[in-house]
Amino acid sequence: MKTTLATVTLCLVVLMATGFPFERKGASPAGGATKEKRVQYAAWDDVNVIAHGLLQLGQGLKEHVDKTKVQMRDVSSKLKVFNRTVTELGRESQRLRAEGEALKARAQGLEDREGQLLNVTAELREKAEEMQQERRTMSERMSRLEEKVDSMLQGDAVLHDNTGAKNNSDARNIQLMMEAQNRRIDDLMERIRLQQEKLDKQNVRIRTLQSQIQLSRQRASPRSSNADASVPNSSSSSDAEQRDSPIEMPTDCHDLFLRGESTSGVYTIQPINSEPFKVFCEMTADGGWTVIQKRQDGSVDFDQLWQAYEKGFGTLNGEFWLGLEKIHSIAKDGGYILNIKLSDWGDDEASVQLPFHLGGEETKYSLQIQEAGTFSTLESSLGTDATSGLPFSTQDQDNDQKTDTNCAKHLSGGWWFSNCGRSNLNGRYFQSPPPKQRHQRKQGIFWKTWRGRYYPLKSSIMMIAPAAIENKS
Repeated sequence: MKTTLATVTLCLVVLMATGFPFERKGASPAGGATKEKRVQYAAWDDVNVIAHGLLQLGQGLKEHVDKTKVQMRDVSSKLKVFNRTVTELGRESQRLRAEGEALKARAQGLEDREGQLLNVTAELREKAEEMQQERRTMSERMSRLEEKVDSMLQGDAVLHDNTGAKNNSDARNIQLMMEAQNRRIDDLMERIRLQQEKLDKQNVRIRTLQSQIQLSRQRASPRSSNADASVPNSSSSSDAEQRDSPIEMPTDCHDLFLRGESTSGVYTIQPINSEPFKVFCEMTADGGWTVIQKRQDGSVDFDQLWQAYEKGFGTLNGEFWLGLEKIHSIAKDGGYILNIKLSDWGDDEASVQLPFHLGGEETKYSLQIQEAGTFSTLESSLGTDATSGLPFSTQDQDNDQKTDTNCAKHLSGGWWFSNCGRSNLNGRYFQSPPPKQRHQRKQGIFWKTWRGRYYPLKSSIMMIAPAAIENKS
């Protein structure tokens, strides 16, 4: 800027020096006293060149000034945006810290309340034990009194009638006292049962709130980290939240139930050594069941090939097959229950629960039912054939036990077939009434020991859960 002004000033001086006439003094060659004046002018082309140069310099100076103004406006607007961003981040950081403190206070309150409930429960259990001890003591006393009364009635037959009436009256009074005591004990046991139910519900609520607190911390950690990077004076509480470890994904639907989830629907799980995937969870009062198959309206074609049954198909909110690989990732270590629910066109229902183990791809996803005792009639349609392991079959992979027939092609869909005749819940879906031809009806959804091989069922649901859920129920 200063260089440009100096250049313009120099040009103006040159123009003034060359654009105006001036006098030049000097002596004549003859040495006379006469002084002669001479006038000199700059050339017109030189003047035009200088003027044109000045115009270009002025235009360049104007463009430079305009460009500098635009840059200053951009810098000013960016500074305003930065200031607003810093202010907003500061407010967000304060809000997150306030929420964190509130959640911590709430969690502390819940822990205190849980401790109080545990104390009350311990007191009630002690009282119940005392009452039971008193009941046993009264029972012993009652037995001794009954023996004494019997001996008195048998050995004192010669006594007067009024004496016998008095003994009977005493025994009656004791019996009334015992009945009253039993009623008190029953009332106390009922109170204990109700208190235990309240405690169970409270524990579920506590687990739910703890899970929500952990989720809130997980979501707040990245945001707090960004706020700390922009605002140097952020507090140490945000740093502590940032260091919190993320929540591990649930391994199945029962794991979700233990974390406080109680609503049936679609969730994301991640079994051990597996990628996350979505499942439909059926939540009950006793736990969470992972649904692996659902048939209800025939909207999905289950006559699929091996790869489809391995990966899964359908819609989780409608009809679907979860996929052999996903089922194996959940139940590969055993200790799971297979729960099968069936319904016919008269809206009658049946249920089968079998402990099972599912092998991997190297075993053709062999299903092994682990039953120590004998199977019931309803269980035998699948359990009897699968005690030693039953590989899965489709029309393009014949792994069934019937040597001369491909059961999946002869019937329909994919299933753990033995000799084609006991069960197939992935067969064709027939609307009511079923077809008249027997060879068509046997291609439907059937469970032989419930409604027969030639009765196409209305719906079926297959679910799995850890064996602990059966013990709890």
